[in-house]
Amino acid sequence: MNSLSTSSTISSSAASPTSWFSSIVRGRQDRSSSVKMAGSSSSGSGVAADCEGPIKGKNQFRGVLFKYGPKPIQVAFKTGDYKQQVIFIGGLTDGFLATEYLEPLAIALDNEKWSLVQLLMSSSYTGYGTSSLQQDAMEIDQLISYLINKENSEGVVLLGHSTGCQDIVHYMHTNAACSRAVRAAILQAPVSDREYRATLPETASMIDLASSMIKEGRGSDLMPKEADPSSPITAYRYNSLCAYMGDDDMFSSDLNDNQLRMRLGHMANTPCQVIYSMADEYVPEYVDKKALVERLCRAMGGAEKVEIEYGNHSLSNRVHEAVQAIISFVKREGPNGWDDPWS
Repeated sequence: MNSLSTSSTISSSAASPTSWFSSIVRGRQDRSSSVKMAGSSSSGSGVAADCEGPIKGKNQFRGVLFKYGPKPIQVAFKTGDYKQQVIFIGGLTDGFLATEYLEPLAIALDNEKWSLVQLLMSSSYTGYGTSSLQQDAMEIDQLISYLINKENSEGVVLLGHSTGCQDIVHYMHTNAACSRAVRAAILQAPVSDREYRATLPETASMIDLASSMIKEGRGSDLMPKEADPSSPITAYRYNSLCAYMGDDDMFSSDLNDNQLRMRLGHMANTPCQVIYSMADEYVPEYVDKKALVERLCRAMGGAEKVEIEYGNHSLSNRVHEAVQAIISFVKREGPNGWDDPWS
């Protein structure tokens, strides 16, 4: 994994008493002061206003590194100093600089007066095996709370890559208070971990073992190393990723329309875009990708569909198309100025 270069000051900003989220707890703030706050922030400031921009060089981002939660791993990196943020949520084994499109995306967002936020969670890198969607959702909520209360965020767009798509779907189902600040969601490479892992020879026997361990009350115990050579993994998380209708099983082609609606239907309440790679190496050959992405979007209440021909899982071979799709959607569906979601 490439190193992260931070050219600006590492900061934990002081809380602002005028945060529109804080006002829910402390009493509704004066409307006029909120509008003035938004007006003064519309042009951005600090790093993002600097002519140098968010990228210093190849694999070198310029911005602010900050802690957003109590755990040592709960660190995030933000390019730009704007009041609207796209939060990138990576997949299994991901951390900072997870995909090649993040560099040009940071530049494109900066041009539109948006910040890009990359976060580390308990599940980042090799932590996914001992974490869960529930844990990820709680930490995503803590990050959004930080952005609202300490950065006076006017709203966020969630951008999930791979298993990060499951995180978004699960988080939006929690109805956590901060989820109301999510104005739109983008699912890039929402693929089935179960269908991919079913192509591996050890999976069937390991699912049986995980199921037995869970029945014995040992769901938090670790599986044998051959279950997942990349990371220590609990019986619960292995079952969640690999078993039929496990907690992570949201995008499988063999789920019927009713099952997909049960898993994804709540996303109809949020503007959504699905970016599907038509040559995704983690989707088995037998899967009809065109039919599947159509069904996923329909289950989400009519999500916007973007099919990227010949694109691989991370879109490293279609970076321009990825950024173009994301920016177009963010400009159209993202928050526009100060808009109190609780009013």
